[in-house]
This record gives sequence, structure tokens and C-alpha cells, in this order.
Amino acid sequence: MPTSIPVDPHHRTAAEGAGPDRAAEITVTDPRTVRRAVKAAALGNAMEWFDFGVYSYLAVTLGKVFFPSGDPTAQLLSTFGAFAAAFLVRPVGGMVFGPLGDRVGRQKVLAITMIMMAAGTFAIGLIPSYASIGVWAPALLFLARLVQGFSTGGEYGGASTFIAEYSPDRRRGFFGSFLEFGTLAGYIGGAGLVTLMTALLSADDLLSWGWRVPFLIAGPMGLIGLYLRLRLEETPAFAQLEKEARADQAARKKKAGLKDMVVGQWRAMLLCVALVLVFNVTDYMLLSYMPTYLTEQLEYDATHGLLVVLGVMALMMCAQLFMGRLTDRVGRRPVIAAGCAGFLLLSAPALLLIRQGSLPAVALGMGALGLLLVCFTASMPSALPALFPTRVRYGSLSIGFNISVSLFGGTTPLVVTALIGATGDLMMPAYYMMAAAVVGGVAVFFMTESARRPLPGSPPSVSTQEEARDLRASYGSPDACGRMGA
Repeated sequence: MPTSIPVDPHHRTAAEGAGPDRAAEITVTDPRTVRRAVKAAALGNAMEWFDFGVYSYLAVTLGKVFFPSGDPTAQLLSTFGAFAAAFLVRPVGGMVFGPLGDRVGRQKVLAITMIMMAAGTFAIGLIPSYASIGVWAPALLFLARLVQGFSTGGEYGGASTFIAEYSPDRRRGFFGSFLEFGTLAGYIGGAGLVTLMTALLSADDLLSWGWRVPFLIAGPMGLIGLYLRLRLEETPAFAQLEKEARADQAARKKKAGLKDMVVGQWRAMLLCVALVLVFNVTDYMLLSYMPTYLTEQLEYDATHGLLVVLGVMALMMCAQLFMGRLTDRVGRRPVIAAGCAGFLLLSAPALLLIRQGSLPAVALGMGALGLLLVCFTASMPSALPALFPTRVRYGSLSIGFNISVSLFGGTTPLVVTALIGATGDLMMPAYYMMAAAVVGGVAVFFMTESARRPLPGSPPSVSTQEEARDLRASYGSPDACGRMGA
């Protein structure tokens, strides 16, 4: 379990509010607890993207199951319409679960979102077909997607906050990178399972019952994730905040409201929206839109396009944890800035390679964009929570993240398709990523470096008693050894 060691109250730390009137504490983390926290948080993200991969790869089959027979294009559009519905309620979920996480605790809310995500996905596997219950089938599918989207609104902000507040300051980038590692693993797992089932089952078997299997797997996955999350106690940072609130009656009565989380954090909120914009535009462009671009615009074989994307994600997984360690060494800002510069300079050359159409050229272009994307997937889970103080971190991050994802990330395929249709320019995906990179670059310029520093509003966090002793000694207190029991 994490322990806390008193720090000289006259030393002003990076924590918000530290000073003569607030005795900060050094948190010494327990490695086993940190690892359990990372697993519990990352599994929720993995389950979200497992569903994403399953739904995307089964889109044609789901269209036949849930919507009236007729035009295949209309069926596919209806299926993706139900999929997009989840993005509409994500900001609402963020506004509900985020502030709740700052009021009652991260662990409790993350347990709720895990249950809801698993239940929504599992329910899809149980819905009868349109042929059995008519219009109720798409209505129930739409409802299940709304449940998924609502719960997802509180998942990323909570999971990244949970990992950030459990991690020692010097390794927050490395542990945070596991969150997006889970994303990649979940998507590959979902898409890979559907690909395997498509190869093993006949078209009739897949249509009659096979499509249900991947969704039903979400039930056991959710129970495992819930078990892991319920085993954990509250994060040390939130526990410290609650301890101070109990000691201060006025602070206990005045919890941060929605206005405090948005208007009171307007500068950090703008930075969050801009950083998530470049992160998600490039993410959805590469992993969601490019297979469609290869098939529809370049008339590339659909199967090969999907396999290339899975290969790119496997490549990203190999680089993810290494890049997370790098952010702890050189800082978040240089890594994010390198990603923005890379997308600004290399998006057009990479897309020209992809447009050549040969498998080596497509793989090289997609691989280059994937490695640039790792600059964001490895750094954002630790950079975004550091924008906000502990008392509003879950709420502010969830609101800013989901607003940006809904407005910019989830709309990327639609906007780029419309731009290509309006202009006829097949280079639009590159231009769109370049524009996002400019926005991200401006945000990096204004953000503060957070690597190897305490989270705002939280005491320093270290891995060992020795690190705590060194840090305590650096404060220059004459009774350091006595307080630490040395």
C-alpha cells in the first residue's frame, strides 16, 4: 500500500496550494499496487476498443441482422449510424461521471463505468434479429450503443487519472503508456477474433449466430475488470484530498462544481481540447478511416487494407512502452512536439506512398504514420491529467477529452469523405492531419512540462523510501532523518 511521509510545510512544492499553511506529504508507492492499478485501468480501455474492432469488422453482417433487407449501402450506413450514436452521448457521460469521480472517488466511478460498458456490449450479443422482432431490433441496438457511449464518457478521463495518481512522478509516462497499449491490444483482439471467425465459419453460420460470440465475450472480460478495480483502494492523491477535506469543514462542504471544472480551468481546458484534437484526428484517420480510403478511393483490396492496419497497430504496440519511458526521460513536450512536426512534414509524403497502391508502399506509408501516432498515444495519458489540479482532475479531463473526441475525432472520417467529395482532391487526409498538427503544435507551445514533477494539487510521489529520503533531504530540513525514522 502507498505510504505518506511528512514533508517540510515551509517548502513550496509543485502541488497546488502548497505553502506554509499546507503540510504536503511525499507518497511512497507500492510497486505491486501500482501494477494492479495499471492493469485495472488499461483493461477498461482494452474492452472499449475490443468492441470498436468487433463492431467495425462486423459492420456488414450487423447491417443484415438488424436492419431491413434491401440496399446493402443503406444497411451499412444504418449500422454506422448506430455506432456513431455513442459519440453523441460521450460528452454527457463525461459531464456526469467526471464530476462524480471528483466527489466520491475515482475507484467507485471506474467500477460503475466498467459494469456499464460490459453490460452494453454483452447486451448487443443477446438482441434478437430484425427478422424476429422487427423494428425493436435496431431500437435495442441503438439503446445498447447509447449505454456504451455514456459509460465511455467517464472511462478515459478516469482511467488516465487513476494511473497518473497512482504512478511515481519519475515513471508516470511509462505507466501511463499502458493505457493506450490496452487500446491497441483491445482493437487487435476484437478485429483479429472477427477475422478468425470469418475464416472458420460459413457465411450463414456467421449471420445466424457467429456474430454474437465476440459481443458475449465482453461479459467475462467485464467481470475480470470489475474484480481488478474493486480490489484497489482510492488513489493516494484523492485520499490525501479527502483527508484534508475532513480536516477543513468549509472545504468539505464546498466541492468543485461543473462551472469550476470548465470556466475555472478555461486555460487548461483549451489546451486539453487542442491536444486531444491532434491526438484523435490522427488516430481516427489512421486506424478508422484509412481502410475505407484504401478501398473506396484507391480501389485497394479490402482484406489487405484491414490486415495492413492490424500490422500497423502491432508495430505501434512494440514502440508504445519504449516511447512511454522516453517521455519520462526527455519530457512530454518534446515528444508531443516531435509528433506534431512529423505529421506536419510527413503526412503528404506518407499519403503519396500509400496512393502508389503496392503493398510495400502502403505498409511503409502507414507504418510511418503509425510511429508518429505513438508520440501521442505514449504521452497523452500522462500529459493530460497533469493539466488539472486534483480536486477537478477527473471532471475537467473527462469533459474536455470527450468534447474534443466528439467534435473532431469521431467526425474525422465523415469530414474527410465530404472534403474529398467536394474538392476531388485525394490528398485531403494529409491536409487534415497537417492542420491538426498545427493546432497541436500551438498547444504544446503553451503547455507546461510535467515529466518528473508532482501532479498539480498533489504531493510528490516516489518509488522507494530512498528516493523519498533524497527528496526530503533536498528540501533542506534539519529533522529529515528523524521524521523518516532513518
